[in-house]
Amino acid sequence: MKIHIRKAEKNDMSQILERIKELAVFEKEPDAVEITVSDLEYDGFGPKPKFQCFVAEKEERIVGIALTYTRYSTWKGEVLHLEDLIVEESMRGHGIGTQLLDKVVQYGNELGVKRISWEVLDWNEPAISFYQSKGADVKRDWDVVHLDQNGIKNYLAKL
Repeated sequence: MKIHIRKAEKNDMSQILERIKELAVFEKEPDAVEITVSDLEYDGFGPKPKFQCFVAEKEERIVGIALTYTRYSTWKGEVLHLEDLIVEESMRGHGIGTQLLDKVVQYGNELGVKRISWEVLDWNEPAISFYQSKGADVKRDWDVVHLDQNGIKNYLAKL
């Protein structure tokens, strides 16, 4: 199977959004995706790009993505955050996730980051096993904390 890994282009965003929505269904939150193609185009290719995305392409169809951005660790310095690594369900098991993760690690190394980090759902044992097989340290003693848009408004209302 011939898979081509490359940086995403602006005209890929509609297919990338399809992969994002597929992930939301897999993660049991099918209605959680609020972002639009226009948001992705602007945020990825506007005057101040907020992310870098790599795609896995088979016969001009995007079958996987790895979306990253940099952040700063007070302990380590610059960190590359892997927001999502998504492989279309029908294409899993063909090494596409490995190819995308390879590209992310190469990219992080090129940037000179001190760490690459990401989250994985605690019930997603296939993903956990995959990441551990690549040498990743899955931190089981950390909880992810979110304050969503409504939470932000409620927080601010109490100030």
